[in-house]
Amino acid sequence: MTDAEEVRTRLHWRYATKLFDSGRAIPADVWAVLEESLVLAPSSFGLQPWKFLVVDDKELRAELRKHSWNQAQITDADKLVVFTSQRTMAAADVDRYVSRTCEVRDMAPETLAGYRNVIVGFLEKGWAARDLQGWNTRQVYLALGQFMTAAAMLGVDTCPMEGIDMAAYDRVLGLEGTPFTTAVACTAGYRAEADKYARAAKVRYDAAEVIERR
Repeated sequence: MTDAEEVRTRLHWRYATKLFDSGRAIPADVWAVLEESLVLAPSSFGLQPWKFLVVDDKELRAELRKHSWNQAQITDADKLVVFTSQRTMAAADVDRYVSRTCEVRDMAPETLAGYRNVIVGFLEKGWAARDLQGWNTRQVYLALGQFMTAAAMLGVDTCPMEGIDMAAYDRVLGLEGTPFTTAVACTAGYRAEADKYARAAKVRYDAAEVIERR
C-alpha cells in the first residue's frame, strides 16, 4: 500500500505542466494503467456517461492546437485525452448499465428492477433532469481528477485544459451528430527542464480557510 507521506509528496509534485518534453514517451505499461484509471473512474449511479478519446494522430493534434489558443501542450505532450460527455441520458442508458451489471455480477435483470426504476425516475424527474448534459459533464470531471491523480502517483505530468473551442473539437473529432460532446482535454507526458512553473511554489489558501469541521 502507498505510504501516506509518499502520496503527499506526489500531490505537491504535481502541477499543470506548461512545457512538455516532446521527445519523451510514457512507457506502454504505465499508460495502460492510466487508461485503466479512466475505465475505473467513479460516476453517479455508475452510469459512466462518457467516452475518452486518446488522440495520437499528429495531424489531428496539430489541427486541435489551432482550436486551443495555440497551446503547445496539445502537440508537445506524449498523450492527449479528450474527455467527452453524453449530451443527454435516458432510460435506454440505464437499461444498458443494468444489463452490464447483470453480465458482470451474474445477476438476473428482475433483481435490479427497483434500482433501475429509481435511476430512471431521477433522470426524468430529479434535479439533474433540468440539465442532463451538465450533470453528465460533472461525472466526466470525476474521471479527470482520478486520471490526474493516478498520473501523479506514477510520476507522469498532466495539464487539464478548458482553454479549447469545444465546438471546434467536436467538428474536428467527428463528434457532431453523435451522442457525445467535448467537455475538457488533458495532456500527459513529462515536463521539460525549461518549464519554470515546475519550480514555482504552489499557491493555495491555508487549510483552515477551506476546510471546516462541524
